[in-house]
Amino acid sequence: MSITKSAVLKTTFAAFALALASSAAFAQQTLLNASYDVAREFYREINPAFSKHYKEAAGQDIRVDQAHGGSSAQARAVREGLEADVVTMNTTTDIEFLAEHGFVAKDWASRFPYDAAPTTSTMLFLVRDGNPKNIRDWDDLIREDVQVVVVNPKTGGNGRYAYLAAWGSVLEKGGSEDDARAFVSKLYKNVPALGKGGRDATSIFLQRNIGDVLITFESEVLSVEREFGKGKVEAVYPSSSVLAENPVAIVEPVVEKKGTAEAAKAYLNFLYTEEAQEIAARHGLRPRSEAVLTKYQEQFKPVKLFRVNKYFGSLSQAQKVHFDDGGEFDKLYQLAR
Repeated sequence: MSITKSAVLKTTFAAFALALASSAAFAQQTLLNASYDVAREFYREINPAFSKHYKEAAGQDIRVDQAHGGSSAQARAVREGLEADVVTMNTTTDIEFLAEHGFVAKDWASRFPYDAAPTTSTMLFLVRDGNPKNIRDWDDLIREDVQVVVVNPKTGGNGRYAYLAAWGSVLEKGGSEDDARAFVSKLYKNVPALGKGGRDATSIFLQRNIGDVLITFESEVLSVEREFGKGKVEAVYPSSSVLAENPVAIVEPVVEKKGTAEAAKAYLNFLYTEEAQEIAARHGLRPRSEAVLTKYQEQFKPVKLFRVNKYFGSLSQAQKVHFDDGGEFDKLYQLAR
């Protein structure tokens, strides 16, 4: 029995089509997470843990890539075309910015537990080993002999929280809005350089050796120790500080285009698991899990925390009053120069 050329071609094409189908079925999915500067090490450990979890749960291979920078700069990058499947930020304003432009669902905060914020943090001071300037609280930051390094609140959530923590510290002691305004103005007169994001501010402080104190997230203490070694800095907890919630969201147009909606949802849900909460604690992020928080209670020092809405209404309202062009920060910073 002879085999015709037509039959051979049909068999070849059928095998090719089957191979393509099998390849598509088992192709590795890829997610991109656009995140803020000081979360680099955290997600470097989270991502392979999630890939293993997803393989076991869904039977599929997946890889998660990262894009880091100042949180506001990252939000603008997503708006301008960075195809991130998810955003994991350190302020709600950056996600609300994306929601306003149709990149994130309007009800994003209700899509995941704790208003879509799986971890929290707060602002503290990093000083050089031995604390040579004896910096203990907010009032020390306006002394004439102290230089302060901080993130630009126009480009990063780290900077916005530092600003709000400083302003709120005055109100926590019974001061007025005018008192707070005067205090923050004096503080920025002591700022020799504004960082673009948290990691940039750390580089200014430790690599360029500028400033006496760095205002940054609590989680940056461990990052500094890992990158620069222990004994370079000391953490100083002020008498009061702001509660910083780290929100997450799915970038709807991107996951629709890539077909990654379920994987993106699984990734963000993973952040609430005990495994991920444990990783968060190891990286200096305060976990939502009470069990994990109790386990790491020695690491997370008690500090009097106030929520943003206590004094500023919300981060969105604070953005309009303080950080939008022509707002309080612009006025104070111009005077400080």
